[in-house]
Amino acid sequence: MRINLENIAIVLNSPHYPENIGAAARAVKNMGIPRLVVVNPIDCDLTKILRMATHNAEDVVADMEVYDSLEDALASFHYVVGTTARMGSHRQFVRQPRQLAQELIEISQKNRVAVLFGTESRGLSNEDLTYCDALLNIPTADFSSINLAQSVMIVTYELYQASSEERKGFVPRLANRGELEGMYKHLKETLTKINFINPENPDYWMMSMRRFFSRVQLRGRDVQLVRGVCRQIDWYCFKRASKEPDRGK
Repeated sequence: MRINLENIAIVLNSPHYPENIGAAARAVKNMGIPRLVVVNPIDCDLTKILRMATHNAEDVVADMEVYDSLEDALASFHYVVGTTARMGSHRQFVRQPRQLAQELIEISQKNRVAVLFGTESRGLSNEDLTYCDALLNIPTADFSSINLAQSVMIVTYELYQASSEERKGFVPRLANRGELEGMYKHLKETLTKINFINPENPDYWMMSMRRFFSRVQLRGRDVQLVRGVCRQIDWYCFKRASKEPDRGK
């Protein structure tokens, strides 16, 4: 079994410079990855993009998908990998490119995978990371900042290398990002309602839930099961509230 590059996409979130988009398109073309997604670009000057992409990657630029929001861009993907140069409490379980490429061999067989890159100046925010199932860090020596297009080239190279390796294994079709985000919103509302999480900062408390479910790798039917439990809790809370006497009378 080899990594299925047809199911891999490179996603650039809010890139500042069209030259980086063009260079990323060239890297994507070099390494046989068919899909480039750009979210809320600061400057999408096609002339500058094509100059860096060169003639050979014109088809990648022509087919490039552009979205206004990260949530919409990732909705159809089943597995999202975020790239980060920083570490911290919100950035745990970080892989290196070669290790991650090996893990994606099985996942990519039946699932669409997005590899997400942040802005040139700040990378991915903690809010962006909530969409990610895994994190990727490119190890460096003394200077950790790598140009966006260079980062894309390093990662896509490792993905391409994994396309030539045989490996046994199986990962089923996972829930896509749209299904998961719907579940997380429903779960947050329900857990807030029963005071399981702090209503003043529910997103902070939901981070642990997101980490847990990312490790489990939920399928579509698992998402429906979780949402079914939430609906039953919602119904119970409603019934209980309707039976309580009005203490104001």
